[in-house]
Amino acid sequence: MFENLQDRLGSILNGLTGRGALSEADVSAALREVRRALLEADVALDVIRSFTDRVREKAVGAEILKSIKPGQMVVKIVHDELIEMLGGEGVGIDLHAAAPVVVMMVGLQGSGKTTTTAKIAHRLSTRDKKKVLMASLDTRRPAAQEQLRQLGAQASIDTLPVIAGQSPTDIAARAVQAARLGGHDVVILDTAGRTHIDEPLMVEMADIKKRSNPHEILLVADSLTGQDAVNLARNFDERVGITGLVLTRMDGDGRGGAALSMRAVTGKPIKLIGVGEKMSELEEFHPRRIADRILGMGDIVSLVERAAENIDAEKAAAMAAKMAKGKFDLDDLADQLRQMQKMGGMGGIMGMMPGMAGMKDKMAAAGLDDKLFGRQIAIIQSMTKAERANPDLLKHSRKKRIAAGSGTDAAAINKLLKMHRQMADMMKMMGGKGKGGMMKQMMGGLAGKMGLGGGMGGMPDLSNIDPKQLEALQKQAEAAGLGKPGGGMPGLGGGLPGGLPGLGGAKLPGLGGGFPGLPGLPKKK
Repeated sequence: MFENLQDRLGSILNGLTGRGALSEADVSAALREVRRALLEADVALDVIRSFTDRVREKAVGAEILKSIKPGQMVVKIVHDELIEMLGGEGVGIDLHAAAPVVVMMVGLQGSGKTTTTAKIAHRLSTRDKKKVLMASLDTRRPAAQEQLRQLGAQASIDTLPVIAGQSPTDIAARAVQAARLGGHDVVILDTAGRTHIDEPLMVEMADIKKRSNPHEILLVADSLTGQDAVNLARNFDERVGITGLVLTRMDGDGRGGAALSMRAVTGKPIKLIGVGEKMSELEEFHPRRIADRILGMGDIVSLVERAAENIDAEKAAAMAAKMAKGKFDLDDLADQLRQMQKMGGMGGIMGMMPGMAGMKDKMAAAGLDDKLFGRQIAIIQSMTKAERANPDLLKHSRKKRIAAGSGTDAAAINKLLKMHRQMADMMKMMGGKGKGGMMKQMMGGLAGKMGLGGGMGGMPDLSNIDPKQLEALQKQAEAAGLGKPGGGMPGLGGGLPGGLPGLGGAKLPGLGGGFPGLPGLPKKK
């Protein structure tokens, strides 16, 4: 969603960081460009005005430390003010109340209320181990109650049985009573929407609020609707009183202005964001992490959290044991590709890595998009068990059969085999003899520097790291140069923006000068 804004701000701020000294005129010129970029991103005008005023005030009067260039100081000020504009600290759903905690969902028709209700219920039951009851109060939209029932069945969440002819306020009262009798921790009320804000809708919301006494009232808004979503939030807050916002379709190609404006205009925190169609694709809104992504600083914390949720611990342990022996077959490669798909594909991962956001276009131009993963998995699945375990068996006749089975050609199979050979060589090197192999030494050293334990060359267990510790890790990474827009990764040289290994920095043997295990990126001449 923030790609255009990220590109614009990245180029503006990179122009500042390259200079040795900055005048007030330089700062003013850069802020004019920032203002234009935010206007194009559909951010509310009064929000932009206060944002640029605060940045100018701090940038002009800032004391420049000897170790920091003036341009970098301006980037830090923009970053800090962006976090402030987005709400400072992340705020989750508040469940600190007597059970059952009532959560009321409000919003216009088509904003994704019913799906978001199911996603929140799924999140509370899987992550927080809460017993949740969902109730549909939408008696107007055809099959709305049936839709919620089906979503509940898919996610194994209890839903309130439908009684024909009941009014929304009666359903709300019955839902709270049923949750109390059923021993539920949380009851979520999915209210009816309208195509636009009207008086009967607001009266109905106020009645439901009176009958059910909700602890949280969450407004679900479509982030693609721009400034209309901001006006909607203001109207709902004045008439019903909301406690927080949930933005849907944050994975879309909208300009992101609503997300940047809503917190500043309404004063209400954005609590959750929908980042996809799946039940699990709902994330907490962390202002710092979103600001980092917008300024191309990556989002290591979210990347590790996503990895912890999606990576199978047993498979990872088995893979680590194989790596230690220097073994890596085509089944292992297929597992790696599936894990990357689960974590949001190449684009999703690159967008969260410090300084790597700009590499997505270069990789797409080289044909390294997420469809490639699907084709490579299809090739591997078209092989026999023996062929997957021993790729040396693959001669011309076998390749012809695999190509027909996977809908590809011999050239695609050869590329896959070359990629596998390079990764297998790397695994041998990393799992080699002596002091636990190169991988363990690298990770153990990094863990020691970051204060994460890991001891004598041991890898830290990222799944057990406290989120606050991860935030500290990200700050240390930024201080080391990973977090700067266009900054290289320490120890890997500069090369292209982002310092991708093998693109001008230090190369690891067996990588062919491209992204680890993904040959095909043009080498730097």
